[in-house]
Amino acid sequence: MRKSTQRHRTTRVSRGFGARALVAVLAVMTLGACKPLDDVMATVFGRSMRDQRTFDPYEHPEGAPVNSVAFAAGNWPAAPGEVNLGQPEGADIPYFTQFDLGVPGIGGEAVQRLENPFSWDDAAALERGEEIYLRFCVVCHGENGVGSNAYIAEYHPLLPSYNLSGEQVAGYSDAYLYAMIRVGRGLMPEYGSRITHFDRWNVVNYVRQLQRQAGTLPEQAQSPAPEEDR
Repeated sequence: MRKSTQRHRTTRVSRGFGARALVAVLAVMTLGACKPLDDVMATVFGRSMRDQRTFDPYEHPEGAPVNSVAFAAGNWPAAPGEVNLGQPEGADIPYFTQFDLGVPGIGGEAVQRLENPFSWDDAAALERGEEIYLRFCVVCHGENGVGSNAYIAEYHPLLPSYNLSGEQVAGYSDAYLYAMIRVGRGLMPEYGSRITHFDRWNVVNYVRQLQRQAGTLPEQAQSPAPEEDR
């Protein structure tokens, strides 16, 4: 009788231990979300949900298929004023990131290869530059390029210390200003995904106009006109 009772007790203890172990495993899997299962899938199939292709907002991973009509414009139109609907890009534009900005105001090798396709006095470029500036830039830089006059200056104490129409930025090269718009710098995010290639140059020219109005643009500073305008 005693042996039977002892056997039943051992069976209950074993079952209880097994149940607790199962609960513990389920708890770990639950608290760890899908990671354990993901690890198993990676072991079996060689890939996991954590290793998958993703794209940034506004990124265009590939061109439009043949005989299709794209529903969004690309950032590299073939010419000023054109909309990219899948046609080949019109210029050899070097790739660079924030790490390639190089010397402040001058830029690294990839940045220095950039050339402003417009002259600073191009009326159409200035008109378009003003439109884009007021659409994207004015909220942080102010209508006259003075950060302290920006719409959000009271909420961002660092803005007043950065002046687009001041002497420091007036000494920056066109290519460096273009690069900052494209990839961002410091607290400024990149706008290359929202402002197209030629419009970035238009903004650069408009900033030059703000500097000219502020009297900070060096008189000897000249922006080379395109070859066809010479």
